[in-house]
Parts: sequence; structure tokens; C-alpha cells
Amino acid sequence: MNRYNAFRLIREGLTGQKGWEPAWRSPAEPRPSYDAVVIGGGGHGLATAYYLAKEHGMTNIAVIEKGWIGSGNAGRNTTIIRSNYLYDESAAIYNHALDLWKGLGRELNFNIMMSHRGVLNLAHDEGEARQLKRRVEANRLNGVDAEWLEPDEVKKFCPPINMAPSIRYPVIGATLQRSGGTNRHDAVVWGYARAASGLGVDIIEQCEVTEILTEKGTVTGVQTTRGAINTPKVACVTAAHTSVMANMVGLRLPVESHPLQALVSEPVKPVMPCVCMSNAVHVYMSQSDKGELVIGAGIDPYLSYTQRGSMDIIEHQMASLKELFPFVSRLRLMRQWGGTVDVCPDASPIISKTPVDGFYVNGGWGTGGWKATPGSGHVFADLVARDEPNAIAAPFTIDRFVSGALVAEHGAAAVAH
Repeated sequence: MNRYNAFRLIREGLTGQKGWEPAWRSPAEPRPSYDAVVIGGGGHGLATAYYLAKEHGMTNIAVIEKGWIGSGNAGRNTTIIRSNYLYDESAAIYNHALDLWKGLGRELNFNIMMSHRGVLNLAHDEGEARQLKRRVEANRLNGVDAEWLEPDEVKKFCPPINMAPSIRYPVIGATLQRSGGTNRHDAVVWGYARAASGLGVDIIEQCEVTEILTEKGTVTGVQTTRGAINTPKVACVTAAHTSVMANMVGLRLPVESHPLQALVSEPVKPVMPCVCMSNAVHVYMSQSDKGELVIGAGIDPYLSYTQRGSMDIIEHQMASLKELFPFVSRLRLMRQWGGTVDVCPDASPIISKTPVDGFYVNGGWGTGGWKATPGSGHVFADLVARDEPNAIAAPFTIDRFVSGALVAEHGAAAVAH
């Protein structure tokens, strides 16, 4: 940083950043009509808008967010990236997302702090080891990089882990996806917002959709807290509020909403070289670039739209984590937060048009939504633009809950982040 830029940084900090131009356009009022409206200004929604503009030339579109950009689950997740899911359909969409993650920072010209540090999934008994080895073979058949590590290889890859055979859940091996890792959630949404805005997309914050307008089973527009907007296409990407939005057009979706929480420790020097996940003890941990240990587990069992979790989840996950990584017992909790996730019966998402013409749904990602962000937005944009799902999105239509062609990923999802 040269002297001028350093001085400007100090000056802007002292004057409330009045001299900096906004990274994206956020019009005071929406236009009367758009060719498409995306509801939800998180990672998936912004990615959808970006690819609609970039890949399909649809620039007269708006992203409507009831809060601020990234204020929902995009800013409340733990940013773990992986694609080592069991079934062909899941591997296809998550690997598509991973391929996009690898070059996304360059494409958006924004540092998303992508770190391919590797993701370990631990095995604690022979049954779990067999399941994980099966997943490794399935991954390899689908072009997903995956390998099985014996106990000494686990210790070598992740030195701080406790490999003592006397602990309650001894580690007998693990799968490893070396291309997995983490990135920076706010950088991703900012990068997508800036890039979409640069292509002509209106990003309208602090604007809530109160009604989806239809006529004879066809979408005609949306009613918002800033007035009515005419549009023939509404793309719903609202995470835990997917079922609420669908109810506005008379649809009942097979989706449940649960709180999901995480926490971070005080920052420490680099100690955790990878992401480590355990389904059996239901906990995972990574380390942020700021030095905080990022820790989480599974969903709270009750249904709720709250963004608070329960203390028993924290107590359970920390008891498990202290066995696997005893050094964490000496660290202090810095902060804890919650989000709300939407879960489908088969632990796979919905990417689908609906019986209401012009209303499209992208939701039900459960705890695995962040890792799919670019892939989800890419295939959903294709669906919205062409009104037909491509090969990657086709298995995730609403029709599967009638046909029985479910994509049952509870095993690979599990503590899945």
C-alpha cells in the first residue's frame, strides 16, 4: 500500500467512508416492471441474478432483499466447501459448484479468500468406515477427488487431532477431499452483487415481498413494501422462508425450517490445517484467516424461524470436540450465532419450476447450501431463463416427491457443512 492509499484509508475511516462509491447500485425505488425478479439477496440469489445476466443476457432483472445483502444465511454459515456426496445427482451439482469456486475470485475480480485446505470426514467404527469407503469409491466414479486415510495418515494430515485408542470415539480412519476447504462468505456475496450490478441488475435492499401476484395460475408480479412490481418470472431463493413464499401462490412444499448454530473461539495462531468433520460425535471445526476456530454441529431438532440455537447443542458439540482436540478446552468462546435452514425429507434441494407458471423455487438445501452457491445459481438461472431444467438440475424437481425418485443424502449430509 502506497502512502496516498494509506492516507485515504485513514481519512475514509474517520469520515464515515463518504468518499467511497458503493460497490453496487441499490436504487431508491424499483422500476415498475422487470423481465424477472429474484427474491433473496444471499449467495444463491445473487449468483442466480449474475448468471441470468452473464449467461442469458437478462439484464432487466432485480434482486429483492428484505434486509441487507448477505444478512441471512449467507452471513451466518461456516463457509465449508466440499463435493464428496454419495449419489450421482448430488456429486454432479456439488462438483459443478466446486469447479466454479476454483475460478470465482478471478471471474468476479474479487478476493473471496478461497482456501483449498482439504476436508476430513472421520470414521469411528467399522460400520462407519465401510460407509465412508463406499462413498470414496462412488466419488471417484463421479470424478470427485476423494481418498481413504489410515490412522497414521490422518494424524500426519491433521497433527492436532487426538488419535488415542482410549477416547470414547477413537478415530480409525477418514476420507479426505483435498480440493475442499473454506472461503469468505461476505466477500462472495459482495463480489456477486458488484458483478451483477455491473451487468445492469438492480439490487434492492430493505425491501420485503409481501405478496406474489398471480392471474389464472400465472405470475404477474410482486407486491413489496416499496410498491408493486410487474414481472412474468419470480425466482424464489429465500432459504428457510421458502415455504412461506410458496404459500403466497398456494403451494405447500415438503420443507421444514430448523435453527442451525455455530460458534467461534478467540483468535489463536495457525493450529488447524484443514476442515475436520465427525458424523458420529456430530461436530466439525476449521480455522478462519483471523485465527478463530469455527465450530459447529447439526440442526436443532425443533421447528422454528428463530436465529438462535439452544445451549444443549453447544454443550454436546464441545464435549465431543474436546475429546478430538483437547487443546480447545483452554480457549474462550468469543461469539455464537444461529441461522435458519430449510430441510427436505431426502436431505437434497429443490431446484424446480412449479405448477404456478412463472414461479421458480430454489431451496431445501438444509445445512449444505453454502458449498453449492455458484453451482446452484448457475443451474437455477438456466432453469429460469429457459423454463426447463438442465441435466444437473433435473433430479431436484418437485416431481420427485410424487414419483419417489428421491436423492437420499442423509448419510453424506449428516453434520454436512
